[in-house]
Amino acid sequence: MPSQSTSTFPWYDSFWLAAYVEAKAIIQRQCPQRLVGFEAEMKRLQAPKDFKVQQVRDVLDDATLDTVKRIISELKQDQLERHEFMGFGRQVVHDHPAFSKLQRELTDTMSSLVGEAVEPGYNFLSLYNNLGVCEVHMDAPLAKWTLDICIEQSEPWPIQFSQCVPWPEQFKQTQGDWHSQIVNDPKLQFESYTLKVNQGVVFCGGNQWHYRNRISRSQESNFCHLLFLHYVPTDCEELLHPGRWHQYFEIPALSPLTDARYGFDEWAENRSSGAAGYSRK
Repeated sequence: MPSQSTSTFPWYDSFWLAAYVEAKAIIQRQCPQRLVGFEAEMKRLQAPKDFKVQQVRDVLDDATLDTVKRIISELKQDQLERHEFMGFGRQVVHDHPAFSKLQRELTDTMSSLVGEAVEPGYNFLSLYNNLGVCEVHMDAPLAKWTLDICIEQSEPWPIQFSQCVPWPEQFKQTQGDWHSQIVNDPKLQFESYTLKVNQGVVFCGGNQWHYRNRISRSQESNFCHLLFLHYVPTDCEELLHPGRWHQYFEIPALSPLTDARYGFDEWAENRSSGAAGYSRK
């Protein structure tokens, strides 16, 4: 699955960046005069360097929040995806119809908050349990912009964000483990944000490292239910799929970069079929 690390980069969700780096290398070898244009077009998927995380209070009205909580309480076990249970300590539900509707309704708000016209990407409900943790990573541009909403929690669980940085195309492990190398890098200027119920945080997962330490185990049952709504710039669908680049850019040499090669089609099938058969429309 592309949501895991790749041979190029060790962090979760690095599949798109690995494809991008390989594409640049191919273009440099085969048609170097096209590289500047390729990079310029891809800049649509990067956030401005001066973007700052934004916290949003009272994201949902009381009725909508109650509806989301009711949906969670009524989920059946066969509706929950478990492929991240051991790695993240969570079960997830992708693109539930009610959450997709909510995501569409918040599109104009997100456009205003991030300073560009956006459209809904995918979304997922994340049900963290006693094993909850989120290792440091940077998202693929399919989640360029994220509104992370806290729905319910046993107690506040901080999330850490770096400042906005360029894609780490030249990432090299220098010493120790790569997690510590990123987290302890003073140039990244990590800051901690803590959400209360019905508060949200808007960030650029594609240009901000982020992570959550192990969830506090202060009671018998510790949990955090988060709703992640991902948005992308309007009219950039072709840029998000490595398998489409050779046609979109009219560079045949990129045809080996199929979605299947990077596991993108497997990831899409996993999130669209799920146990409940939800899919993005």
